[in-house]
Amino acid sequence: MEKEAKKEAFRKYLESSGVLDALTKVLVALYEQNDKPSSAIEFIQEKIGGPTVSEYEKLQAEMSDLQIKYNELLANHQETCKELEELKNSCTMASTKETT
Repeated sequence: MEKEAKKEAFRKYLESSGVLDALTKVLVALYEQNDKPSSAIEFIQEKIGGPTVSEYEKLQAEMSDLQIKYNELLANHQETCKELEELKNSCTMASTKETT
């Protein structure tokens, strides 16, 4: 009995959140296609608003490239901060020597 209650609660959740309606519309659109797409999953993803597999792979590659660039820029920034700190220390030491 508890299992049935969980199923019913989940169905109500899907219905109230609009998931059932969205899936029904997409499946009807797929059914009404005269020329069925070669990939039903890609069709559904596209209609729901998600990226296709090829778009997803392209975005993954772009994200990977951007992560590499970010890591390089971060390393350069850290090195520059280190150099700046060293310059500050050398200037402080030089000014200390001049005052003594």
